[in-house]
Amino acid sequence: MITLSVIKADIGGYVGHSSSHPDILVLAEEKLMEAKKEGLLVDYHVTRCGDDLQLIMTHEQGEDNARVHQLAWDTFIAGTELAKKLSLYGAGQDLLADAFSGNVKAMGPGVAEMEFKERPSEPVIIFMADKTSAGAWNLPLYKMFADPFNTIGLVIAPTLQSGFAFEVHDIKENKKIVFNTPEEIYSMLVFIGAPSRFVVKSVHHRETGNIGAVSSTQRLALIAGRYVGKDDPVCVVRAQGEFPAVGEVLEPFSHPALVEGWMRGSHHGPLMPVAIEQSNPSRFDGPPRVIAAGFQLADGILIGPRDMFDDPSFDEARRLANLAGEYMRRHGPFEPHRLPLDEMEYTTMPQVMKKLEGRFTNLD
Repeated sequence: MITLSVIKADIGGYVGHSSSHPDILVLAEEKLMEAKKEGLLVDYHVTRCGDDLQLIMTHEQGEDNARVHQLAWDTFIAGTELAKKLSLYGAGQDLLADAFSGNVKAMGPGVAEMEFKERPSEPVIIFMADKTSAGAWNLPLYKMFADPFNTIGLVIAPTLQSGFAFEVHDIKENKKIVFNTPEEIYSMLVFIGAPSRFVVKSVHHRETGNIGAVSSTQRLALIAGRYVGKDDPVCVVRAQGEFPAVGEVLEPFSHPALVEGWMRGSHHGPLMPVAIEQSNPSRFDGPPRVIAAGFQLADGILIGPRDMFDDPSFDEARRLANLAGEYMRRHGPFEPHRLPLDEMEYTTMPQVMKKLEGRFTNLD
């Protein structure tokens, strides 16, 4: 069995919230290289999406392993110290605790992990997003694993026709439910169509029980009790065989769907698929970006990555994202560009409300 762990954190932006400093990536590379030499990791890859440091690791320690999570935490702490020396913006903003307590999930960093038996050919796509929240994966995962207009394999591939089980988390009530598709699609859509509260955590093949996808569901504001930045989620998807093909996994991103996030985590904007080098959200700290790193696993070794959105076939999606972004920006501080009030309570708006306390009076 191999475990694939993707753990990310925003530990300092260069410049502002737009990108990651190269020295931070070098430092993380050194930390993970040492862990591989010591035998903790089978392999690793360090990258970034916008201002988020992304640690991609394979190992045989299983999910939620304290040593692997400690490695990630120590890497983020060391990166934060370097970020402070470089005067990077928001240094360590995703680190919400003073000391490691066995698992980074409740400490700020985003985590997506899956343990599985490696197939003879194991293609894996790792999606990483910046300036958006965990619910951004709801629509893409639905389209990949439940929509035959996206995934023709659901119609013509016998290995996919048994359907998939979606584990959905209610991140405000701390509850979960599993929906079986295709027969429970309508009921499931009632919930995952509200991505600010209900988030697809994982997808399993119903016949084999094998895991096909897993996402990070950490909501920073709910952990911290205040606005500390957007969640910038990650998602791992296995492809081919009993799962959608690589092209079917990527296809949902040909439509830059509106997601919450963007400036100060307070706006809706299009999720733009870009090459890794283009994941530098600058306009109004956006629009939100998503990158896709493709790997072939070989006995836990990460063969890759291939930059899956570095492809002119996604040019139209990027053009449409710019048009949609332009349209949304013209609304300024008005909804639907700005988030609705029930979501604004997790931004900086409560400070404004507190300042105006006592100025609201009853209507005659």
